[in-house]
Amino acid sequence: MKIAILRRSPGIAYSMDVYADALVEGLKTVRPTWEIIEAFPQNPAKGNRTNSLVKGIQKYHQRYWQYPRQLKTCGADVFHVIDHSDGYLVNWLKQSSAPVVVTCHDLINLIHPELFRDRARFPWLSLATWKYSLQSMCNAHRIISVSDHTAKDMVNYLQVNPTQIQTVPNGVDAVFQAQNAQVEQDFRKLSNLSEKTCCLLNVGSNNPRKNIITILKVVHELKEQNFPVHFWKAGDDFTDDQKQFIAEHQLDTCISYLGKPDKETLIQIYNSADVLVAPSTYEGFGITVIEAMACGLPVIASNVTSLPEVVEDAAILVDPLDTQGITESVKQIFTDSAIKNQLIEKGAKRARHFNWHSSAEQIAQIYESLLDSTSEQLAA
Repeated sequence: MKIAILRRSPGIAYSMDVYADALVEGLKTVRPTWEIIEAFPQNPAKGNRTNSLVKGIQKYHQRYWQYPRQLKTCGADVFHVIDHSDGYLVNWLKQSSAPVVVTCHDLINLIHPELFRDRARFPWLSLATWKYSLQSMCNAHRIISVSDHTAKDMVNYLQVNPTQIQTVPNGVDAVFQAQNAQVEQDFRKLSNLSEKTCCLLNVGSNNPRKNIITILKVVHELKEQNFPVHFWKAGDDFTDDQKQFIAEHQLDTCISYLGKPDKETLIQIYNSADVLVAPSTYEGFGITVIEAMACGLPVIASNVTSLPEVVEDAAILVDPLDTQGITESVKQIFTDSAIKNQLIEKGAKRARHFNWHSSAEQIAQIYESLLDSTSEQLAA
């Protein structure tokens, strides 16, 4: 069997790279005799700003015309579009006899379009093509949702038939696990921080829905209380507004931006922090909370969207805008070893429910069921 994994261009979105890489590796493990091919649109060569409009036109032409035409000739038995933003491919691929599967990760831009502004060169065009991709996705033979919450969003906002959707949760790489205390000591020494400092951590993008400003307010509140706190931010850098908040409240000495670490360094960071704070106002899944739990890091997460479904009782759930509540939860975890150890134990147990081998097996079975259905229809 030949499976075509249609992914985003590498480096465009970290979470999509994680999903695509893990899915390909998982499929090769659970179905070693299958041929797995990967395809993605090529981006125009970088140039100066004077030809930005030309590059933009080239990008759209390549992505929405050349790339789909090339895919139709690859001879795959199943096409899997691993990002709903590329759902437009369904209309091209359904002209072939091969089943088409799409993974939907979230509908954030549809539910909260205000968060989409200022995040694209041509916001109106990007949002229009994104909505077109969602409409096209609805024509897929099967839609994989990474959480039940995202599945409900598809039913409520896109009127997708529930029988067309199957939830297959994300996994966590087996390399994410608790390490010995020396790792924490060494990493903190490099950061000039002692074990008496409570290190908060957030990993990921800086989309407004990630609600980083609330974490900064928590840090400010803890500092005002003379509580020993330091905030590590990994992933996207702080925005200009956030940097202004940091400067105005004199938080520079208790905040560090750690860049975009590789996997090995990220595991060290998870093992060196005291609390992962994830106050997102919207998440389709929230893979960083599971990575943190797998590494033995207590988690404070939002009590909205998919996060309660993902963490269950293995994290402290809070109103994402409740600065005071998050502040008290941080202090509770850092000062009460019983609560901290309970969260670590529950978190490790919960994280074991999510692995890419299981996800790949479920997705492989979806491919097989679609091919069986196609064969029956042809026979009839």
